[in-house]
Amino acid sequence: MAAARAPAAALRRARAVRFMAFDVDGVMTDGRLWYGPSGEQLKAFHVADGLGVKLLARAGIATAILSARKSRALARRARELGIDHVVMGAEDKRDAFAKLLARARVDAAAAGYMGDDLVDLPVLRRCGFACAPANAQALVRANAHYVSRARGGEGAVREACEFVLRAQGRLEDAHARYLA
Repeated sequence: MAAARAPAAALRRARAVRFMAFDVDGVMTDGRLWYGPSGEQLKAFHVADGLGVKLLARAGIATAILSARKSRALARRARELGIDHVVMGAEDKRDAFAKLLARARVDAAAAGYMGDDLVDLPVLRRCGFACAPANAQALVRANAHYVSRARGGEGAVREACEFVLRAQGRLEDAHARYLA
């Protein structure tokens, strides 16, 4: 996929996106695991990423989370953002992604995914638009069509969302409600 990293190819692939899925740890968060005094998982999400996901949804692009870990904090964040599909505890992300696509009735070529580590490679290599945060593992970045300037948990999701909307000519409309 390395040859597809050219901006024109990434824009062409992003134009086709009708479904966008995201890994969580290292993408929507900085990848660190925090545990509270009772053993509960704590996660810090970037507010700008949340708005990016909402902008996609308002533009009619279905959104999903595909995570290998289970977390009540993640379930709550997904509800807050109105994410259409949430899969947690996915040991085999390739299989989980295929089921997500079937449930959403979307072809892989019209699906995007943002991941940061080796467990994400099977999905990144199957989807039509593969994204990675700036601090993703080198092999992941090499298999991505688009690598954000921002690191995971620091606005990378927002950047990818706006890249898709820009490629589709819908970013100005997405921003318009805030400029009124």
